[in-house]
Amino acid sequence: MDGRLVLVATPIGNLEDLSDRARRELSEAESWIVEDTRVSGRLQTVLGVKKPMRVLNEHSHPRQVAALVELARTERTALLTDAGSPAVSDPGTELVDLCLDEGIEVDAVPGPSAVTTALALAGFFAQRFVFLGFLARKPGQVSETLRPFADSTMTVVLFESPHRVDKTLEACARDLGSRRYALCRELTKMHQQVWRGTLPGLPSSTDVPRKGEFTIVVEGKRKGQDLDRTPGV
Repeated sequence: MDGRLVLVATPIGNLEDLSDRARRELSEAESWIVEDTRVSGRLQTVLGVKKPMRVLNEHSHPRQVAALVELARTERTALLTDAGSPAVSDPGTELVDLCLDEGIEVDAVPGPSAVTTALALAGFFAQRFVFLGFLARKPGQVSETLRPFADSTMTVVLFESPHRVDKTLEACARDLGSRRYALCRELTKMHQQVWRGTLPGLPSSTDVPRKGEFTIVVEGKRKGQDLDRTPGV
């Protein structure tokens, strides 16, 4: 069988979200390229399969990536991330780019996404949105990322850890102004929570425990909205 690379979206929390097509592709793949063998190993246990796994993450050397390109050239290979869609805010992007340049067939099995799930649950009109992933650690770099959207009607979607979510919301208030926002925590998991508020207000730790994985949705500037902000202050 000629090699090809198949991008397989995996559950972001609830294993029941794994589609029949995803199960088939993962079962038929000769090898898996994964972000973390411990996470994907649990998925193999659930599926009742045992496949060779190669690691691709932010620490992978270019030689390792090149070797994975050759693997995809000769084998039916599945690319997974720990949760959600691979190659979206994910090191797998480089592999996909190189495979396409080499003329290797690339396909994708769509599925769970924290971005679109959070957008739907937030309840904001988001015909246009921008996904910024995890923001930088330095305040100046954060402002450089956020300020272009201070007067934009696009909804902003961010990922954040529980230990930094307050700082990120404070940065959003500083650089975007008074906006409605939604904190989406532990999406599709047992303790899923969606809390809506208005910047600069923050929920207490009782209202929203600082635990688990967060997706932040900040509503775009609505037409006619008079923002109480001074950019950069």
